[in-house]
Amino acid sequence: MKILALDLGTSSVRGLVLDGDARPQPGALARRGVVLTVDDEGGGTLDARGYLACLVECLDELSGQGRLDGVELVAISGQWHSVLPLDAAGEPLGPVLTWLDTRPVPSAAATGPADPDAFHQRTGTWWHRCYWSVRMPWLRAHTGARVARFTGLVEYVLAQLLTDAPMSMSQASGTGLLDLRTLDWDAEARALAGSHGADLPELAPRDWHGRLRAEYARRWPALARARWAPPLGDGAASNVGSGCVEPTRAAVTVGTSSAVRLLQRMPAHTDLTALPHRLWRYRVDHDHVVTGAAYSSGGNLFAWAERELRLPTGTALDAALASLPPDGGRPADIHFGGDRPPGGQPAGLGELRGLGFGTTAVEMLAGLMYGVCEQVVDDLAVLESTVGRPVEVVLGGGAMAASVWWRQAFAAVLAPRRVRFGRHPEIGATGAALVATGRIADAVTVADIGRTGDQASATSA
Repeated sequence: MKILALDLGTSSVRGLVLDGDARPQPGALARRGVVLTVDDEGGGTLDARGYLACLVECLDELSGQGRLDGVELVAISGQWHSVLPLDAAGEPLGPVLTWLDTRPVPSAAATGPADPDAFHQRTGTWWHRCYWSVRMPWLRAHTGARVARFTGLVEYVLAQLLTDAPMSMSQASGTGLLDLRTLDWDAEARALAGSHGADLPELAPRDWHGRLRAEYARRWPALARARWAPPLGDGAASNVGSGCVEPTRAAVTVGTSSAVRLLQRMPAHTDLTALPHRLWRYRVDHDHVVTGAAYSSGGNLFAWAERELRLPTGTALDAALASLPPDGGRPADIHFGGDRPPGGQPAGLGELRGLGFGTTAVEMLAGLMYGVCEQVVDDLAVLESTVGRPVEVVLGGGAMAASVWWRQAFAAVLAPRRVRFGRHPEIGATGAALVATGRIADAVTVADIGRTGDQASATSA
């Protein structure tokens, strides 16, 4: 069986074809970068129509190359937390708010949950600007036209392509409005959002699969009969693709942002284990949850430094970093993009300190990269407390695949834990495919876990 895996990220849209073992077929990859608009006021938005156009271009490219022939299943990894206001005709009323947008704040008259801890235990989230309980009222107040309903970016894109596109439980859990046990919209969260119910997406049943609309089936005839699986939140997909599917192994993923997460089996309609205050919890599917912490800083810091600091490139950069110990950079505060929940710091607080005339650009970069490593330590310890033992850590994501030095810095910071590297380069797409085919248990084999000094697998070429 061939699988088309779509990775609907914050910085790019990717489509790649996998074989029946969820391994990428050589050369069967199409990618388009997307324009993330950020500003010093905390904005972090995407254009929904432009994003859809990028996905269509990827599918056109793969179709034109004959890569879609024989595809039976489409698996999707998509960004969590995005929200888009729509008019009565289903057209966007503005840009998509991504996880990076820190502008939404509750109105002065708003009050939060009656019992914040009970709310946190039910939804896995907080009354926070990252979630729809705060974002929906803010968007109503800041959108120039009447909002008929709200959707996520992933759901908007799929609604244009498919005959129907309900919101998966994984994506719904990222809104902060879902009761993780009952798998229905939480009444108190919905009230905080000012929702009457009809303005929220329909929730997908366990057995939902999508089909292409007729016009797109004609455009991509190889996909006319393919089944589309419910989308996974990108963090959940990355954990599976990293081979971290048991409570003995945590994933630390660094892509545009970064996160530390632990996946556990917790079926719907059963009692969930207690959730520590500083951690979130989202759904992978009806039977599994992922618990962890996420951060606004990750590969985006490297991208900023590469753009602004006149760094050496390629092997010259690798050699310059290799000459530094893990803590050999300049001290840094990496809150360039503000806090992810539950923190509330705004964007624009990043700092580099201890600079002198002899400070090099590589030392500044190393300080930023080391700061990303340090932010994980305390939350990883809290995660370990939920399973009562130290865990092994697997590093994954595009930024990890690109830098041996960064992986080794993580190993030094997280010692004495065993820290390893998932050499499989497409962890999000692979994870989504494994869940879609019911093969979560095979994730450890597919992930190709090795040492932190190993190079990425040859399949990344």
